[in-house]
Amino acid sequence: MHPTIEWKENKVIMIDQRKLPEEETYWECTDHEQVAQAIEKMVIRGAPAIGVAAGYGVALGLMNIKEEKNMSAELDKITERLRKTRPTARNLFWALERMQKVFLKNKKKSFSEIKQIVLLEAQRIEKEDIETCQRIGARGARLVNKQERILTHCNAGALATAGYGTALGVVRTSFKKHNDIQVFASETRPFLQGARLTCWELYRDSIPVILITDNMAGYLMNKGEISLVVTGADRIAANGDTANKIGTYAAAVLAKENKIPFYVAAPLSTIDFNLENGNQIPIEERDPDEVRKMGETYITLPEIKVRNPAFDVTPARYITAIITEKGIARPPYQQSLAHL
Repeated sequence: MHPTIEWKENKVIMIDQRKLPEEETYWECTDHEQVAQAIEKMVIRGAPAIGVAAGYGVALGLMNIKEEKNMSAELDKITERLRKTRPTARNLFWALERMQKVFLKNKKKSFSEIKQIVLLEAQRIEKEDIETCQRIGARGARLVNKQERILTHCNAGALATAGYGTALGVVRTSFKKHNDIQVFASETRPFLQGARLTCWELYRDSIPVILITDNMAGYLMNKGEISLVVTGADRIAANGDTANKIGTYAAAVLAKENKIPFYVAAPLSTIDFNLENGNQIPIEERDPDEVRKMGETYITLPEIKVRNPAFDVTPARYITAIITEKGIARPPYQQSLAHL
């Protein structure tokens, strides 16, 4: 598989996730505006992958600046454009802050040197993300036993990161240890990331996966067919409240009711220590037609009003543990996350 995102010949190339699993096509970006549109249009999605894309967007933007005297002002415009793409994913803002710090640290160097330094930082973010996911996978696999029946929601795999995945990183590493695990993937309406992307990834890796609709999870938990839940995260507040794809909160409540562990797998860059709790996490509302349609076909009347929040917030009390690259945090998260 082509990488989720990469820098090649002064372009950012990313797999177009809207077309999967039917076709594997690629979106090429030659300027930061194209990167911004790729994030907005869901060509690339998943908090860590969005962070990598943002880093490369800044690098592309600076490469296209012609006059050195405008560099600082242009950088502000570039980062502001990228900042407006999607409001919930913490990694987007984390990556932009990191790129700005590198620029400011080196702004007295030559025009060409700054461009190269910024590009190297974006490439470093990509490389670190893959290594981070592998460490998350290794730590999370310690929580997975033989013959585990794992539910995951949305897609927190290689496609949602620079490679390997967070929740699916835990699955991948666990499968290497215990090749008898079974994964259940909820379809994840309305964008179908579970059906289209998670199933595609796991099938290609020969990891057993069963697709279910989002509203089947409670039934299967109650029947003892699911023994563990692991999801990714788009933003985690300082107290452990976690924003993830819409439907995660319901899965967490059902897991608690059925006494099933509910784990969140995410890099430390997803934690927003500026937010005390999940009530402060901004929740993106997306195009109503994503709900009205399945593909290009309307499944309801075009005039019907729609709510389409892309994320919900799972209160920390429903989360058994948060798996990061530096360790596994357990309640109380205010202390354990800060310690990590």
